[in-house]
Amino acid sequence: MASSDNFSTVPALQSNIGILSPDQIELAKILLENGQTHLFQHWSEPGVCDKEKLAFFDQIARLNSSYPGGLAAYIKTAKELLADSKLGKNPYDGFSPSVPSGENLTFGDESFIEMEKRGVVEARKAAFVLVAGGLGERLGYNGIKVALPRETTTGTCFLQHYIESILALQEASHKVASDGSQTDIPFIIMTSDDTHSRTQDLLELNSYFGMKPTQVHLLKQEKVACLDDNDARLALDSNNKYKIQTKPHGHGDVHSLLYTSGLLDKWLDAGLKWVLFFQDTNGLLFNAIPASLGVSATKQYHVNSLAVPRKAKEAIGGITKLTHADGRSMVINVEYNQLDPLLRASGFPDGDVNCETGYSPFPGNINQLILELGPYKEELQKTGGAIKEFVNPKYKDSTKTSFKSSTRLECMMQDYPKTLPPTARVGFTVMDIWLAYAPVKNNPEDAAKVPKGNPYHSATSGEMAIYRANSRILQKAGVKVEEPVKQILNGQEVEVWSRITWKPKWGMIFSDIKTKVSGNCEISQRSTMAITGSNVFIENLSLDGALIVDSIDDAEVKLGGSIKNNGWTMETVDYKDTSVPEEIRIRGFRFNKVEQLEKKFTQPGKFSLED
Repeated sequence: MASSDNFSTVPALQSNIGILSPDQIELAKILLENGQTHLFQHWSEPGVCDKEKLAFFDQIARLNSSYPGGLAAYIKTAKELLADSKLGKNPYDGFSPSVPSGENLTFGDESFIEMEKRGVVEARKAAFVLVAGGLGERLGYNGIKVALPRETTTGTCFLQHYIESILALQEASHKVASDGSQTDIPFIIMTSDDTHSRTQDLLELNSYFGMKPTQVHLLKQEKVACLDDNDARLALDSNNKYKIQTKPHGHGDVHSLLYTSGLLDKWLDAGLKWVLFFQDTNGLLFNAIPASLGVSATKQYHVNSLAVPRKAKEAIGGITKLTHADGRSMVINVEYNQLDPLLRASGFPDGDVNCETGYSPFPGNINQLILELGPYKEELQKTGGAIKEFVNPKYKDSTKTSFKSSTRLECMMQDYPKTLPPTARVGFTVMDIWLAYAPVKNNPEDAAKVPKGNPYHSATSGEMAIYRANSRILQKAGVKVEEPVKQILNGQEVEVWSRITWKPKWGMIFSDIKTKVSGNCEISQRSTMAITGSNVFIENLSLDGALIVDSIDDAEVKLGGSIKNNGWTMETVDYKDTSVPEEIRIRGFRFNKVEQLEKKFTQPGKFSLED
């Protein structure tokens, strides 16, 4: 047992040693050895607040066990990063940027279709990981973000859409499997204290949206200690002197959580090959997954970052190859405000400029990664799952000696490649923005202030992007979908296309969708069409109004003929109108279901919906 001699310099702690267990005394020693004596200065004599003192050590034990290397490693790293920050050190000193290698795909062309087919084959060897530790406060929504409707034609929430997409991929992958065996694709959700129980409830109340509960694992990330000053002294809670202030560490935690969960070994034993990471509110993401997975398999990428074309200087990180004077190199996301100065300092006098394609040669990072499982696990064995961190203190003044408020270390999921050896195959896959990227992260007020021509990234633009993507996919498949009209909703000018939605199982890849559409089909701009069955075929359909088709998998339904009704109208809603539910008013519109043709097919057989 540790002697109390260590504590002679901290009398308040020494007098309390009798109430501490041997483990707690060891934790106290770690704190003292790492410059944290201030945590005990105000401790009262034994017998006063003893319960609070023991709760303090419970919290310290949690902070120590949930961080790779424990609190000693956290404080040591913090001191180094805070010193660098004070000196204004550039993390990219000595590195010169160049354009990494990657694959640019164009929706619907031969290469895209091939990659999609390959991706479907690979899907049964994949695990999907959703990072969902955040609440929707920045959106003006008080729930968890994954519970938000992805679109309000059907009201399907993000989490339901993700699960149904994974199940559709699973089903499609079984169909093309050479041995015909059934495998369940694992789905992992990283939660936080803020989202864990609400995510659990959402799944349980909805029977896991059709997934087997055994397929789904929730991994909860812990928060990290806040730092008060450049000496990395841990910050005490202003309302409780026996409690450390904590804040989220960032979505980079997903790597250490997977490493310690034991899941990676289990997946390797089951013959899995890929791990796909994605974020919580990009409703178009699964349009890009099959082809990107095909690219990973074809190019044998250890790391494949999904990307979109970005305009030079656009406020989105660029995927960049960095090569150091000492020979080290890495392919990572460089934030847009660092990329331009980095290029200027490396012999590109104009910095980040558009090339002949009209876009920057450094594609835009959208924080979706595909990692090859074997090399990923090997790398995590070396690092323990730790990701290169950064610190972003808000200083009181230019002396940089004190902070406006406490700070903490942070890490990002997409910084995983920073520790990889130069032999690692790191690439990217670029897809059209309209197809793959429409995150929902800004509230209406902030979105309305976005400079003209820049993306709003709001609930309004996110929903409109889904209708645009679905309309353009059908156009590409030969349907005459009328062009959109422009409308201002919640202060944002958006294109309003026909409100077309389908379940992932109706068309997971473009070649499937093409087989479901034939003849002369047309859909007017004011129309709404929602397909919730899998065997629904559109043949010589003329739609001007609203059509809702719900069918079981064993019902084959042909949609044809001329359907005209008063349809659904869009009514504007003011986001300040509190009589309207949050998830509707943050969009700026709601549907008035005036008239529709609704058909349900609950029996097996062949059916036709013609005049």
